[in-house]
Amino acid sequence: MNRIFFICCLLFSACSQPSHETTDQPEEKPNFVIFLCDDLGYGDLSGYGHPVIKTPHLDQLATEGIRFSSFYAAAPVCSPSRAGLMTGKIPDRTGIYDWIPNNHVMHLQEEETTLADYLRQAGYQTAMFGKWHLNGKFNQPEQPQPGDHGFDYWMATQNNAAPSHENPHNFVRNGQEVGALEGFSCQLVVDEAIRWLQNERDSTKQFFHYIPFHEPHEPVASPDSLVQQYMPLAENEDEAQYFANVANMDAAVGRYLAALEAMGLAENTLVLFTSDNGPETLNRYPRANRSYGSPGDLRGMKLHIYEGGIRVPGIIRWPGVIQAGTTSDVPVSSLDLLPTLCAIAGIDESAIQALDGMNVLPLLTTGQSVARIKPLYWHYIKAIGGPTTAMRSGSWKIVGSNQLGPLEERLFDQGYIDTLQQEEIIRYELYNLPEDTEETKDLSTSRKNIADSLAAQLQQRFNEIQENAVRWEIK
Repeated sequence: MNRIFFICCLLFSACSQPSHETTDQPEEKPNFVIFLCDDLGYGDLSGYGHPVIKTPHLDQLATEGIRFSSFYAAAPVCSPSRAGLMTGKIPDRTGIYDWIPNNHVMHLQEEETTLADYLRQAGYQTAMFGKWHLNGKFNQPEQPQPGDHGFDYWMATQNNAAPSHENPHNFVRNGQEVGALEGFSCQLVVDEAIRWLQNERDSTKQFFHYIPFHEPHEPVASPDSLVQQYMPLAENEDEAQYFANVANMDAAVGRYLAALEAMGLAENTLVLFTSDNGPETLNRYPRANRSYGSPGDLRGMKLHIYEGGIRVPGIIRWPGVIQAGTTSDVPVSSLDLLPTLCAIAGIDESAIQALDGMNVLPLLTTGQSVARIKPLYWHYIKAIGGPTTAMRSGSWKIVGSNQLGPLEERLFDQGYIDTLQQEEIIRYELYNLPEDTEETKDLSTSRKNIADSLAAQLQQRFNEIQENAVRWEIK
């Protein structure tokens, strides 16, 4: 039986009544690899229009698979976005409302079942390498760690690589501190991932690799040889550092993909590349002096509910299944990864917790558009630029602002919880995204019937999620 027959069986199974146990697939299941960048903008890759940065390995990945022009992160900020990717749920449902400071009470709770949990239960070996950022008490018994959320093997940091991407000293491997390392973070995590493939992989099992890079989040540090290449093309050294940082990440992806090829694993491995949110704003805080990321033509950046904060690069390669060189403008979210990969792995839909994402396998295999039951939804109470919540339904995107006004920049504290409980959406904007990607034409007045209908749906969704959201007790 060939791979096409395997996919036909998957699609037939998706349309059939689910059983109550893992499906016995007729063909070998694929391995899965997810690369997740940190603060990489929609316009930061050469394949997405950057005029200076060269990313040949990711451009090649796109020519061998599918490139999405409307791929969305689950949130406009790191920890919530990662929670959404890992659980398939809108981040507020999991209690991850903002980036998680070190030693903070906020964390991905033990009862949440992650993509790694489901795949491990289905017989996959699971491993992660890079930035975790789903707890505050990292490598402490008070909160779940990567190993408690489905990863057999992990080498991770709580948040950023410290003191920077160069020679980090804060990695932990399977609960043991690694100590000082020499090199750059993206290359170091790929080194570890390749060593895992060579030394830890059980060839009788499929594997899932989650590789969340620290790049290009501040503090940015890049190889001098790359920095010098970009100096003639940059306004200053800080900008050259950023350009080189993205290029170094691309080179790390290239090394990993070459290792898959050399080991004969590439043909049966689905590889996905994306980012956790839009690019950081230059000089938003003192150490953001190298944040020269680009949202392309999109409005807003990281922390915005507008497209520049949530629309990110999205590339998937699956040889023999996804037609090479295809593009799609169908909206897809990182929330969709869990149900889609679980379906490919033969995991019964009825065994999965209630999700906000959906299985988009037909889009990957046939290019067929998917009828989304739940419109895509975002909420971030500290969003900058005005609106704090948004929903996309087909071509339409409605964004809502609350009655509280902009919140001051602060760590997540009890006052933050109190503010969440008081929040109410009162003002709306409406955009037709295919016609107005830059979100410059508010149609809430001229298309009032559509705006009113979507506003009612957005308010209902907002109320339902807020009423059932986790309320952390913060001392």
